Amino acid sequence: MGIADDAVEIRARGWRTLTALHSLIETRLERALQSEHAISVVEFSVMDALSRQDGWHMRMQQLAHAAALSNSATTRLVTRLEDRGYLTRILCQDDRRGIYTELTPDGWSLLERARPTHDEALQDALDEALETPELRPLAESLPALRASSAPG
Repeated sequence: MGIADDAVEIRARGWRTLTALHSLIETRLERALQSEHAISVVEFSVMDALSRQDGWHMRMQQLAHAAALSNSATTRLVTRLEDRGYLTRILCQDDRRGIYTELTPDGWSLLERARPTHDEALQDALDEALETPELRPLAESLPALRASSAPG
């Protein structure tokens, strides 16, 4: 193997490790959120993004970007959450073509109940990653992980 081949293999190994860590975290989150609150990770992520927005609403395009979804996938997701009473859409007063999305009171309530479940499942996944030799170096490189897993 030449130097160029070694570099490619190192990058590929890093990508595989990152993918494995992401899969571990997403699987834990999905299982916990679905079983305890009947919402998916992406639904939680959208609701969480809305809750952290100043003014508590976002344009659909902003929400798509925040959730790492296409515009059409975001529209379908918002429609599902709206049908369940967790989100609502509001016409923009300044630009009648613009539509904002925001949490309803039921959406806020669900999010408040789901956050501890999300946080616990995330911590469990990160703890597992620290115990997995292939994932440990990547997990240790995450400052937030080190801070949350530090003893005491």
